[in-house]
Amino acid sequence: MTKKIILLLQISYLITLFSCNSDKKSTTTYFGGKIINPKTNHIVLHSMDKVIDTFLLDSKNKFIGEIKNANEGLYYFYHGNEKQHIYLEVADSVMIRLNTWDFDESLVFAGKGAERNNVLIDCFLEGENDQNLFYKYNRLSPTEFKQKADSVINIKLNRFNEYIDQHPKETIGFKQALKTALTFPIYSRIERYPLMHTKYTTDGNFPSLSSNFYNYRNNISINKDSLMYYPPYSRYIRNYLYNKTYALGHPPMKNKYSSEFTVDLLNIIDKEIITSRSKNAFLRQTIISHFYNKSSCDINAKAFDTYFKLSTNDEDKMLLKNLVNDTKLITANDQLPNFNITNYSDAKHKVYDIIKGKNTLLFFWSPEYVSRSYIETRIIFLSKNYPNIQFIQVMIDGNKGERIQKLDIKNQFYLDKSSEAHQFLTSKMPRSILINKRGKVINGYGSIASKNLNPYLEELSKN
Repeated sequence: MTKKIILLLQISYLITLFSCNSDKKSTTTYFGGKIINPKTNHIVLHSMDKVIDTFLLDSKNKFIGEIKNANEGLYYFYHGNEKQHIYLEVADSVMIRLNTWDFDESLVFAGKGAERNNVLIDCFLEGENDQNLFYKYNRLSPTEFKQKADSVINIKLNRFNEYIDQHPKETIGFKQALKTALTFPIYSRIERYPLMHTKYTTDGNFPSLSSNFYNYRNNISINKDSLMYYPPYSRYIRNYLYNKTYALGHPPMKNKYSSEFTVDLLNIIDKEIITSRSKNAFLRQTIISHFYNKSSCDINAKAFDTYFKLSTNDEDKMLLKNLVNDTKLITANDQLPNFNITNYSDAKHKVYDIIKGKNTLLFFWSPEYVSRSYIETRIIFLSKNYPNIQFIQVMIDGNKGERIQKLDIKNQFYLDKSSEAHQFLTSKMPRSILINKRGKVINGYGSIASKNLNPYLEELSKN
């Protein structure tokens, strides 16, 4: 079925849905659609860091919802572990249709406000194609790379101007979003070029750049809160901040960052990002991601001290203080405490009864910080690559109805309120503990997302 036919069907369905709501005020905004092969029974709509509403799927996997007093701007919706952005204006009636087996590529919009969103999703898909193109460009000299990048930017700007000429009534907000969607992914790749280019040099050093290499910086703002949750924009800001930090004289770093780099990056964020909301978000993301990227998540005291000095978000700081305290409990060479865990038949066990003389990775998790689908994918991958290690998943504050469906239920447990394990999991953030068959801790705080954990897993597999 072609996209055009799909859209016509959607519009017909949309008219049917909204015809019975004709008495509603025209300022009400509608968001609805159909999910093929749904992963969950709902869609969650967000605006920046706020949940706007949760829409349940009906028996035909359709949903419809009203957004009263909606503000114009970018929103994003989650279904399962996937998300995508939409642009809503007051009184829009936007309908989506997607197949989770091909989430982004299958997504189409219909109804009032659809054309804007179909343009944005096309920009997103083009960005993925551009990524493959720039893999090749990263090998080029700075002069050749800049020529290629400028050519792509000109194509994007011409497309932007053509769309605006054909749609002169578009709002300033949407024009800004569209221009960002088209050009900022290219700006991001220019910011990343020096680091990516080091892979193809004999000395591994950064290339020398001309004074106009980053000339586009003069025409953009890095302090638009309304765009901070839009990936083309936030990704550019992140690459820009890292690039500014490298410019202080740090050598290229690919696997993990030095303490000095992290401290300098935090200070760059404090200097460059003006609004406290965005500044605190970048500070938190940086300190957490650098912590988890280490082979063993020990505390970089200077970096954390810098974070606590710069952040003004008390909730974030309490979370990080709990994380710091958690790392002090159960460290390498300790004997693992024999705490209680509960299986999904509601039977309690001592953790040593589960380990049973096996080399083990205990993964503690909370849905607040990591999705079931990611755990499923990662545990399956690790289990295949390290068959001599048993991978046990333990949900913090769980219950018997919250297991991960595609993983072996025999390896899944949760902590009830009385478990002693809560003493070293006060932050509720993901934690991996590697234990040898004698119950000795090999790594007290690792991350299953970090490649730097692999040497520990390889060593444990041999013993």
